[in-house]
Amino acid sequence: MHAELGLPLGVLFGFLTVLARVSGALAFVPLPGLASAPNTVRAVLALSLTVALAPLWPDVTPAQLAPGRMLVLLASEAALGITIGLAVAFLLETLLFAAQVFGVQTGYSYASTVNPNTDADSSVLLVFAQLMSGMFFFALGLDREVLRVFAASLRLYPPGTFLLKASAAAAVIDLGANMLSTGVRMALPVVALLTLVDIALALLGRMHQQLQLLSLAFPVKMLTTLAFLAALAALFLPVYRGAAERTMAALFRLF
Repeated sequence: MHAELGLPLGVLFGFLTVLARVSGALAFVPLPGLASAPNTVRAVLALSLTVALAPLWPDVTPAQLAPGRMLVLLASEAALGITIGLAVAFLLETLLFAAQVFGVQTGYSYASTVNPNTDADSSVLLVFAQLMSGMFFFALGLDREVLRVFAASLRLYPPGTFLLKASAAAAVIDLGANMLSTGVRMALPVVALLTLVDIALALLGRMHQQLQLLSLAFPVKMLTTLAFLAALAALFLPVYRGAAERTMAALFRLF
């Protein structure tokens, strides 16, 4: 006799609800290389994360299996995943915003390379900040924290019970404001130093008008930026860790 493998319909739809929640988050999290990866890779990543949460899969009742009810349930799960994804995306964009603030003054905006996420031309500093942000994300173990958030959300919000409230929207907006303020804090020392360099070159050009300092301005500012960023590299991680702690605390308060 041949054995038949049976899968209860409630378990199958429980898997689909968790998959919708995870996929909604991955749609907004700009992990390095994920956007340009083949669709198969992204699908396997979503499936792997869903399988990792298998002990917390809900058992969907037969009353929830009606087509209209199931569509509403999946939309609710996707909304919850998008909320988590936006919060994590704001955290990952912190360093990118800082690089955008001082990127023009440094002169590196003229040197472009291929962005691994979008395959478009981006400034060197922007791509470097993007890769560093991804490195910080995994070095601080935030990928595990995101899985803990998903597990907590499955306990607190079973499928179909999550509603996007004003408190959740306000929490995500606060995280966006935190991203802007943290990025400005990271960029201000570089901007202040480059402003002093501009003033020094302007005064030197005023005293010695025969000197052609315009050709020296870009190399001086680019080398100064590299040296200053190397000196500040050890300070970026604590600032990023503080922003990550605020993000995770907000998510755990929400769920």
